[in-house]
Amino acid sequence: MSDAAIEVLHVGSASRDLTDDDPRGWRLGGGVTYAALTTARLGLRTAAVVGVDGVAASATELDLLRDAGVELRLVRLLESPAFRNIETRGGRIQTCLAPGHRLPAITLPAEWSAATAWSLVPVAGEIGEDWAPAIPERAILAVGWQGWLRELVAGRTVERRPPSASALLRRADLVGTSRHDLAPAARPADLRGFLRPEARLLLTDGHRGGQLTRAGREGLEESWPYEAIAPDLEVDPTGAGDTFLGALLASLVRPALVPDGERDPGQQLAFAASAASLVIERPGLLGVPDLAAVLARCGQGPRRRLAARIAGDEG
Repeated sequence: MSDAAIEVLHVGSASRDLTDDDPRGWRLGGGVTYAALTTARLGLRTAAVVGVDGVAASATELDLLRDAGVELRLVRLLESPAFRNIETRGGRIQTCLAPGHRLPAITLPAEWSAATAWSLVPVAGEIGEDWAPAIPERAILAVGWQGWLRELVAGRTVERRPPSASALLRRADLVGTSRHDLAPAARPADLRGFLRPEARLLLTDGHRGGQLTRAGREGLEESWPYEAIAPDLEVDPTGAGDTFLGALLASLVRPALVPDGERDPGQQLAFAASAASLVIERPGLLGVPDLAAVLARCGQGPRRRLAARIAGDEG
């Protein structure tokens, strides 16, 4: 274990996503794996608490995290979440094969608890309020909300679960989710009632881009829309939102990653959108990019954003 201070600690369960193009019949997924690999490959000192059952614990993808420098603590569960995802022109149809079990709060090494930022990225609502007391007040807290917005029953299509109040949401500094996990009529103003006033709310919307909002001075809302960046090809969109959130958090923890990022949220969003566009070009976690690749794609941004806008209009 390194003596260097941990910059980001990620928490969540790994999932198994069924697929025909892997000899195992599945690939390892889950927000925690994508987010942790993202911050590590961007150069941040990263640790992760990952819930796994016996099958997921054997996944070779965990070696990708270790090789990138992620310090792992695997927590054995009786069951990890498992899904079948079918991509259609109208969006993803996701079937729950196993909802998984809760990820209990555990005692962490002091250097992990003292991380600059915590990232809670549930995939199946497995993170409960028992984690709240462990998060230091000074830590930046990012939350992947979508994992709490899914109704999971084994053998059934995943349905939307209405947002509900939680101490973890109320504590968060950055909250991200996809518009696909929300009711069509949901507005940022409606969602902000679940968050503390100064929290950043990120809503992603695939090739349509998305929006970051934050309460500004005198109660006025600040908003930064962003355009998606087109990939060279689309192989596997799984994990794009988690990669986006991980890259955006990395830019908050270490602003020097992004040229002018400390002064311009738009630059941070372009940085995160570049990471998200790269991850979908390869299957599963193999697509998670390093810093050089993300910065190179940022430099191609205007041309690629135009391509994404054209693709969105055609869709």
